[in-house]
Amino acid sequence: MSDDRLNPLVTYGLLAAWVLHDAEELATGPRWLRENVPVLRKRFPRVPERVWRAAEAVDEREFAAAVGVMAAIVGSAAVAGHRSGGRSGFYQGVLDGFGLHGLVHLAQAAAVRGYTPGSVTSPLIVVPFTLWARGRLRRAGVLRPARARDAALGLAVAAGATAVAHLIARRVTA
Repeated sequence: MSDDRLNPLVTYGLLAAWVLHDAEELATGPRWLRENVPVLRKRFPRVPERVWRAAEAVDEREFAAAVGVMAAIVGSAAVAGHRSGGRSGFYQGVLDGFGLHGLVHLAQAAAVRGYTPGSVTSPLIVVPFTLWARGRLRRAGVLRPARARDAALGLAVAAGATAVAHLIARRVTA
């Protein structure tokens, strides 16, 4: 398969999968944090207090604004992926970060032994979409080789993008 015949679902599907996943997080995130941080604080006493204070400070407006900022990042990656026939390093990095962050959601749910925001759509949408899209990119001959360093970088970029989104959201909603 040549890259000019790459199905647009491979690239724009990233944004669609992200929207479905973040709809779950948007619907459940702030409330879940309010209800569960006190219990988590006791259960995980080694987590720095500043982390718990930051989690408790996130309200619905800030969370929604952060989701909007992240939509711009993921949407830009999807467009870059489409325009490049899937070759864009930005697109592939965001795709990998998206899939890896789905695994983080599953690890969080395992750690708390229950539901966490994003843990329903991660095994149903995030991880399967990422694996499918990577397979399509591989068949098209445009997938960059996966290395452990790239996985670490993908997670770092996803965490950084989340932090930036919340920083911008906090300033916009303050």
